Formats: sequence, structure tokens, C-alpha cells
Amino acid sequence: MQDNRDKTMDEILQPRVIQALAYMLRQDNSEQYDPGLNELLDRLRDEMDRPPEAAASPLPIPPRRDTRFEYEEIIGESPAMHRVYRLLDKVITSDSTVMIQGENGTGKELVARAIHFNSARKVRRFVVQNCSAFNDNLLDSELFGHKKGAFTGAVSDKQGLFEVADGSTFFLDEIGDMSPTLQVKLLRVLQEGTFIPVGDTRPKTVDVRIIAATNRDLKQMVASGQFREDLYYRINVINLRIPSLRERREDILQLVNHFLEQHGKVSGGQVRQLSKSCINRLLEYNWPGNVRELENEIERLVVLAGEVGVIQQDLLSSRISRPIRPENIQGGPGTTCLPEAIMDLERRMIYEVLSRHNWNKTRAAQELNISRRNLIRKVSKYNLEP
Repeated sequence: MQDNRDKTMDEILQPRVIQALAYMLRQDNSEQYDPGLNELLDRLRDEMDRPPEAAASPLPIPPRRDTRFEYEEIIGESPAMHRVYRLLDKVITSDSTVMIQGENGTGKELVARAIHFNSARKVRRFVVQNCSAFNDNLLDSELFGHKKGAFTGAVSDKQGLFEVADGSTFFLDEIGDMSPTLQVKLLRVLQEGTFIPVGDTRPKTVDVRIIAATNRDLKQMVASGQFREDLYYRINVINLRIPSLRERREDILQLVNHFLEQHGKVSGGQVRQLSKSCINRLLEYNWPGNVRELENEIERLVVLAGEVGVIQQDLLSSRISRPIRPENIQGGPGTTCLPEAIMDLERRMIYEVLSRHNWNKTRAAQELNISRRNLIRKVSKYNLEP
């Protein structure tokens, strides 16, 4: 039962005043009163003696807690992540354009969502588009919309994502893959807040906050002429770099526990545990795919473990249980056979380039100046597949 002291005078007195007066009229012996009535009558007298302005008032309502996102979806307590949190605390209060940089799988979209859902625009829809998902023409239509008849297949008007994101936040992932033509249109939106849909002649005005992300070196792309310098400075107002998982190994166990619980619940089974040797392998692995690769590995372990409560090392993927190390793919110091030395050099180069591009074979093949098919053949030949 709630303590009477926590209630207002009206809440306490009104329901029982009639009862108290009835006792007073019917009983001559006050000892027969309800034990709480004497106290109530004393409080009633005190209340009646007070001036009107001093009368009891309802207890103050505590301020409502702000529905802050608080980055609860971002896992990590390492110093590297706390640097990210401190910068986020400043970014969320502004409306400036943000550039998020980091390797694939580090959680760039998760950080972009944290910015949006802590900002003044959080009541509006969070819009996302991967710039490498479409070719140039389709991406133009997706971003800016089109008019009916603008091209073959345009059977009706289409609203572009910039218009959908009006008043909200637009997250442009892999912005480094955007063509020079679309870079010009994006620059106009950033500078003037206007764009023209495909096939239209009338500009549209929008109020959109841009958060861009890339895993590529935009400075190098600017120097090589692949990315516009003016656009680079427009989107790079605030630069936020997400550390790779190997830069915050302290967070691996926390992430592992989170994913074990998450995927254990999804599968409807118990939350599994990992053996010590299994944990050691996870801590030693380099994680070129970062948090995304770790989550996929934990999901795989949960599925393959079946009803087993403690997951052993033998269930780990071969690339983790028996990792390929640079020292294992280099020729020995006494190698004098030229064909063997050439093969060792080729194997090492392929491994290093693939690791640098997070095993994206298309980009690795471009850097190595060989065809993608030839690269796949060499990966199989040297048993480099992770």
C-alpha cells in the first residue's frame, strides 16, 4: 500500500472526511475510532487553518526523460570507441554534414543511425542509399526521382530519395563509388538545397542533412581526379573515423557475448558459451571483415552447435582456427629456386592486397592489374580463400 505521506491532501482527506465525521457523530469514545482517523482529523485542522495560497498542491511531476538513442546499439567500451562516443555527443547537437570513414563491417550505418536518432530530425524517417548498389542511370533516378516518360520504362512519376528525406537525415553509403556526373548533382543539393528530377525542368527544394560514408581514401581519389575536390570539402565538414576491430580488440569478448545472446534467442535455444581455446582463436584472428565478420561467425557457430552448450574450437571456420599468417606465405631465407621464389612472392602479394580490400576480389584484381577470373584461379591455386 502506498504511504499516506506520498499523497496530496486531497487524495488522503476527501475519500475519508465523511467517514471521520460519521464516527464523531455516532461515537462518544474517541478510542473506538479507526486508528488512522485521529491523525486525519489533526491534518484536516491544520489544513483548514492555512491561508489559501499555502494549501497543499500536487507533488511536482518529474521531468520526462529524453528519449535519447544513447548509442545502445553500438557495442564497445574500448578507449577507441569512447573517442567515437565523445565526438558523437558533439555531432548530434549540430546539423552539419558528417563524413564517416572506416573499413567494411565496422558499423558506419549504425553510427549514422545513432546520429539521426539523437538529433532534432529523429521524428522523421531515416533514409539510406548505397551508392554502389545501382548503375549511374538507376542511381540518378533513385536519388532525384524522375518524370513520366523521362526514359524507357518510366511509366509514371517517381519521387526521389532526396525528396523522401526532406526534413530528415539522408545516409549515403559508399559515396566514393558515385560517378562524376552524380557528384555534380549532389554538390548542388549541398550548396543550394535544390535538385532537378530526371526529365523535369523545374527544381525542387529540400532540407536534408547528409551523412556520407566510405571505406575508400577520398583524399587519394581527389588527387587522382576520381572525386571532386569541392564536393570532398562539402561532405567532410565533420570527419568521424570508425576504428577497425583489430584496433579495439578489448571489445571482442563483449561483442561475442552480445551476438551469442542475440542469435541464441533468435534460434529459440539456450545461450551458448565458447571454450577457452575457441575464445583465444577469436582474439588472435585479424578480422579483416571487422564486426560484421565476427557476427557472421558467431551466428554460424550457434547454428552448427545444435544442442551443445559449450562451443569448441573445431567448429570455427578454417580461416580462424588455422589462420593464414604472412610469415607462413613467405619463402624461406635460403630459397634459391627462382620459380619457387616467384610463386612465394605472388602468393604474398595476392594475400596482402586481398586483406587490404577486405577480400573484395573485384577491387583486388584492379589493383593487381589482372582479371577477376585470373585472381579467383590464383586464390584457389594458393589455397588463400578465408
